[in-house]
Parts: sequence; structure tokens; C-alpha cells
Amino acid sequence: MSHHCLNCHQTLESNFCPNCGQNAKTHRFSLEHFVLHDLVHGVFHLDKGFFYTLKELFLRPGHSIRAYVQGKRVKHFNYFTFIILIITIGHLVGTMSKINLIDTTNYFSDDQRLLTKFGELMQAYPKLFTLARIPVLAVFSLLFFRKSQQNFTEHLVLNIYKVSGELCIAIVFTLLAALFKNSIPYAYFFDGVALFTLIYSVWFYYQYFSTFGYSKMGLFLRSLLTAIIITVAISSITAFAIGINDGFNDAH
Repeated sequence: MSHHCLNCHQTLESNFCPNCGQNAKTHRFSLEHFVLHDLVHGVFHLDKGFFYTLKELFLRPGHSIRAYVQGKRVKHFNYFTFIILIITIGHLVGTMSKINLIDTTNYFSDDQRLLTKFGELMQAYPKLFTLARIPVLAVFSLLFFRKSQQNFTEHLVLNIYKVSGELCIAIVFTLLAALFKNSIPYAYFFDGVALFTLIYSVWFYYQYFSTFGYSKMGLFLRSLLTAIIITVAISSITAFAIGINDGFNDAH
């Protein structure tokens, strides 16, 4: 048990903080806690704080999630539950609007065939594809921001929230595309998702890692480079996987 509450710094003498109510057993993220507690809790329980977390992701995303990772977790929505809900909402919006902008974040290509194939796979397996890319994001953010001394699990958590914010952007653009589909070319909305998710990614990383001793210019360049390399890596991996899948199907 921690001697002081990680959320409000109140001295602890029991299992719960007498000031804010946070569990005194709140601690730094570890892989064991990630799998055995938060994954199970996130799938089978709903916590308070959905709209608070949503608001924070678009007002001060990096600062808020850094505070969450460091122990201030009372107000935030559980990250597993949050991203599953956002993915589900996005899938429903995409299905109802018949516009496949959802889950195209971090994936860009000039090949229309690949874009079409990617859209089909995302429609068929939305949760799988979205969740599968998070460890890739965590590896790159871990490599580029080693000075922060955040462990891999903490990078998983921060990137879950980052992806959730990006998916919300895609949902908004999908709704706009459905509303203006007869007056504005669809490609403009896809480009809008690409641009705004890139900006959001840089903004998120810049805020999150702003307290770990990086210079402002160095932090900006790291944030931008990380976002760009992640985009290229995920696009390349996805294109390769689609190519392997097509080759397998052609062989049969």
C-alpha cells in the first residue's frame, strides 16, 4: 500500500483515500496488473468517467493521460472499456452510414485496391485490427521516448487512449461525410482524417512527454517523427499482410 494517495497526495491510513476515494492499492502499471486486473475489469465492468475522459482527450490529452498513468485514475474511464466502446460506436456509425472512414487512422496508401481491401477487412474485424496495432505504437513510442523511463505496459496504456482519440476523429469525419456526401467528394474526408489524426498524434505525444526533460524543439521533432514512422510502418505491415492473404487465396 502506498503511503500517499497518487491521485490527491493525501496521507493514507486505510484501503481507500479519505479525501478522494481512490483505492490505496493504486500503483504503477505492470504487465501482470495489465492482464489480470485491468483487462478483466475493462471487459466485464463499466466505470464512471466516460465523458470526462472523452473531454480530456480533446482538451489536454497528453497531460491528462500522463497523470492517469502516474496514478490519478479516479476520474478516468477504464482504458479497455473505453476503447472497446469507441470501436463499437465507430463500427455502428460506419455500418449505418456505409462510409468506411472508421479505423483508417494510421493507414494511408495511394493504391485504391489496397484501400478497398483494407476497408473490407476493417469492416469484418474492426476490434482485432485496431487493438493489434497498439503494441506496434507502444514499441515505437518506447524507442523514441526512452528518456521518459516509461515501461512497455505504460506505453500500451497511453497509446490505447491515443488511438481512442484518433478513432473519435474518424467518427466525426464519418458523420460529416454522411451528411455532405452529395456535395463534397469522399476523398476530402479521408484526407481530413489523415491530417487531423497526424496532428492529434503529434499533439498527444508532445504533451505526454513534455515533463521528461526534452527540449521543446527536440520533443516536437520526436513526436512528429514517431507519428510519421508509425504511419509508414503500419501501412507497410498491412499492405504486406494483404498481399500474403491475396496470394494465399489465389493459390486456393
